[in-house]
Amino acid sequence: MGFPHRDRVKTALLIAALGGLIAGLGLHFASRGPQADVVWNIGVVPVLVALVVEILRGLRRGEVGLDIVAALSMSAALAFGESLAAAVVAVMYSGGTFLESYAEGRARREMHNLLSRVPRTAARYRAGGLEDVPLDGVEPGDRLLIRQGDVVPVDGTVTSGGAFLDTSALTGESLPVRLAQGTEAMSGSTNIGEAFDLTAIRRARESTYAGIVRLVEEAQRSKAPMSRLADRWSLGFLAITVVFAFAAWWFTGDPIRAVAVLVVATPCPLILAVPVALVAGLSRAAHFGVLVKGAKPLEAMAHVRIVILDKTGTLTDGRPRIVSIDSHFGMAERDILRFAAALDQASKHPVAQAIVAAAKNQGLSLPAPSEAMESAGEGVSGIVEGHGVVVGGNSFVARRAGQEIGNPPALAAGSVLVAVAVDGRLVGHLVMADPLREGTVTMLKGLRSEGIFRILLATGDRIEVAERVTEGLGLDALRAGLSPDQKVLLVLSERKNGPVMMVGDGVNDAPALAAADVGVAMGARGAAASAEAADVVLLVDRLDRLKLGIQIAKRSRRIAIESVGAGIGLSVLGMIAAAFGYLTPVQGALLQEVIDVAVILNALRALGIRVT
Repeated sequence: MGFPHRDRVKTALLIAALGGLIAGLGLHFASRGPQADVVWNIGVVPVLVALVVEILRGLRRGEVGLDIVAALSMSAALAFGESLAAAVVAVMYSGGTFLESYAEGRARREMHNLLSRVPRTAARYRAGGLEDVPLDGVEPGDRLLIRQGDVVPVDGTVTSGGAFLDTSALTGESLPVRLAQGTEAMSGSTNIGEAFDLTAIRRARESTYAGIVRLVEEAQRSKAPMSRLADRWSLGFLAITVVFAFAAWWFTGDPIRAVAVLVVATPCPLILAVPVALVAGLSRAAHFGVLVKGAKPLEAMAHVRIVILDKTGTLTDGRPRIVSIDSHFGMAERDILRFAAALDQASKHPVAQAIVAAAKNQGLSLPAPSEAMESAGEGVSGIVEGHGVVVGGNSFVARRAGQEIGNPPALAAGSVLVAVAVDGRLVGHLVMADPLREGTVTMLKGLRSEGIFRILLATGDRIEVAERVTEGLGLDALRAGLSPDQKVLLVLSERKNGPVMMVGDGVNDAPALAAADVGVAMGARGAAASAEAADVVLLVDRLDRLKLGIQIAKRSRRIAIESVGAGIGLSVLGMIAAAFGYLTPVQGALLQEVIDVAVILNALRALGIRVT
């Protein structure tokens, strides 16, 4: 992927200014002064023109930035024949904006991964056969074939048998759901069972998944942009600069003193210190697996006071695990797990894969099953080491084992019960649930220690599941059963209490991530849509990285402010010296370079930020 157009322009301006300065110096030392002045002017003019255009755009938006000081100093230097000073200022300014552009990067990428998930065609029944039609050609009432592995293209009603769908990307529910005939299926769900027929009830552009895409785009457009940290100092510094320059000219009658003041006042400590410190902070955060998409999100992280957490895949692991094994007829728990896992090797169902993983984690040797037969969404039957084994839901196992199952063990909200029968006899149950991530309590305490005073849970899951999972965590509020647009409303309503960070991993979280002051996506196993919409992506599957990211953001910003304060203080001293005639414009430009180097070295301290 190439540089965006704006980055290419800034790169070209820096090359022009730097090339003009170096070439002019070569001519100057070759005693060809007039030609040197021409070359310096040629290097300055593109930078000055681009700067004026940017200033005019900002003024139309009602923004006044430090760019005005840089434009004044270059213009005054050119007007009064101080070409070398103008060239030095041009290099400083174009270098600073180049660094700032690099720091910000592409804070908002296109939602191409989200859109690419939407099917482009659908298999429609027509005249006794099937035809592939563009998604926009599907009308309400059309009967579609949804094959195994397909993403449901439009909202519709299941019209043949039933459907077994993974809805985790939409609802946050970690376990697949089985839909009976006549039940509505949401677009964006994935068919992980057998093929089924769907009767469309909405057009593609009116369906659930398309609505989520629109929510993300609208949230990104409506999100209030942050001003640059440097620009928040601009009005005061601009006023000081203009007063010093005109006072020097007024009281001495020498316009060159005003030029020298403007050159010394060129706000490179502001233009350079902030992006350098923030770029260093971005690098430091990436070292810990926290990918921040630019300087503005890093600044925003330093101000966050409210955190909203999704449940499935964020606060919880997002993958079902065995929490207990209920044994019948005296069979050892390890043997129950071994039989179940050996047979489940023949299934790709998430629950089956979790059982296999649990057995392997315990070091159990799993023989290959034979004659395995799977009923999508119900269970698996087959032969393991000569024993007939059935694994699945109670009713499925009862039918296949020919045995009535009495009262199963009581289940907590959000848990799933898996029955295991061997040789026609029920030998036990595996109780599975999606538990909290390890270290969740410590992570929440860490967030509190970083100034987060309000932590909420927002989930599309059922209220009883959410209450059970978060029991004892000390959250400030819990909101369950939320749709994607309701999550956006929650983010917007919480803004009255302070800047909001939203953390999630699914497609259903993407709109809220885009709407939040800082959206954080669990990128290791999360949906591409959430990573695209977010400002921050956790590249490692650890929620404790939130605290580290906030620490780095705060310390990077503090280093930037320290650098700015020191740089501006030195610049003001230089302005005073220039006003009293102790510095020429060229000397002022060189002094500003020395200040810049000191400021940059201080800002680079952010590369060594220590986190706890």
